[in-house]
Amino acid sequence: MMSSTAINTSQKELFGHPAGLFILFFTEMWERFSYYGMRAILVLYLVSESTGFNPGLGWSNGDALALYGWYTMMVYVMSVPGGYIADKLLGQKKSVLFGGILLVIGHSTLAIEQMWAFYTGLVFIVLGCGMLKPNISTMVGGLYKPGDIRRDKGFTIFYIGINLGAFISSLVVGYVGEVYGWHYGFGLAGIGMALGLLQYLIGLKYLKQVGDFLGDTKDNKEVMNKPLTKIEIDRIVVLLISFLLVIVFWGAFEQAGGLMNIYTMEKTDRLIGDWQVPASWFQSINAMFIIFFGTAVAIFWANRKLKGRISTSLFKMCLGLIIMGVGFFFMTGATAQYEATGSSAMYWLVFAYLFHTIGELCLSPVALSFVTKLAPVKYASIMMGIYFAMTGFGSKLAGLLGEWSSSLGEYTIFTGIALTSVFLGLLVLMLRPRLEALTHGVEDEEKIVA
Repeated sequence: MMSSTAINTSQKELFGHPAGLFILFFTEMWERFSYYGMRAILVLYLVSESTGFNPGLGWSNGDALALYGWYTMMVYVMSVPGGYIADKLLGQKKSVLFGGILLVIGHSTLAIEQMWAFYTGLVFIVLGCGMLKPNISTMVGGLYKPGDIRRDKGFTIFYIGINLGAFISSLVVGYVGEVYGWHYGFGLAGIGMALGLLQYLIGLKYLKQVGDFLGDTKDNKEVMNKPLTKIEIDRIVVLLISFLLVIVFWGAFEQAGGLMNIYTMEKTDRLIGDWQVPASWFQSINAMFIIFFGTAVAIFWANRKLKGRISTSLFKMCLGLIIMGVGFFFMTGATAQYEATGSSAMYWLVFAYLFHTIGELCLSPVALSFVTKLAPVKYASIMMGIYFAMTGFGSKLAGLLGEWSSSLGEYTIFTGIALTSVFLGLLVLMLRPRLEALTHGVEDEEKIVA
């Protein structure tokens, strides 16, 4: 399928991809700088003592993880109404703009040291992410024609932008928040989002053929009002089934900002000589690995496709879930070491994040691309919104698992996540041929489309 707007064959290219991709790359980079910077310190702020040089709120771990789960869930669930608004009222381009404005307001409000500002800021961020996330991703898909093999690579490049922002923010915002003050960190995240909004406005000239509202003309109204065909329904069914992988993946992966974040602060030996590595810096490891390995993984899959070997989206997603699940066995090792010695080494976290990253590169950008391939044109942003809602449910699951760790123990939680992820990945891998038959060959004839 195509995104909500047909693309112009004469659009300017950069490094073999539409120039608009890099406008969206930097917009998402700064949006993720703000989001992941705030995420890196949110739980730490909640659980830090309410007295001292840099006071937090003094919440219990369980309460902090509960809020984290609800917040991260709502950030992505709001992508459903955000996608609906784009498809039915504004188009993706304007929706991204309004989402960026809401995010600047939200992160800036968090910089105010008042409880009303804390909750108000979170609400604005939830609304802003709901408008921006599904629509900017749908615009990326709209830059490529149907069957263009560059689409998956394009999403991987876009995904590197996400993680470049996450990498920088975890170091900068995390350090400022932990050392100088939590609210300074929140304010810095707001500045990052303002920069992203500014460059988006400057780069709109490269996005003229994508993201506009389609419901105004007679021809487009006819397209939008046509009933779904049998093929389109089958493809939606495949998407919905694939979303089960998404929920489980993010339910495991989002332990990074919750339970693994607290584990890093409380139970990991972070000393290098006399210097202690800030706990929030470990949030940057995943993003760093994505920057290092993102292009290599994309090239690997593209070459595999050209050689005629299995490289379908479902195959990649199943493999990604399995690899990520294996990464949690390193956290099992970390908890075993802690229970035996009273401390666990940093290398356990590094290896866990490495496997999480490889798994993420196989699943997340591929899933984004998969949605733009299979979703009917009139439901393009809504289906992307549902995808992000599934990641939101996964985030809520992550929060619940984190809460349960207080009674079940981290060893049980980490090991259970590993086993569940590997089992589900293998199960869907066995069912893959039947599921791919329902896509009706959408990936069979992919090639470079000029």
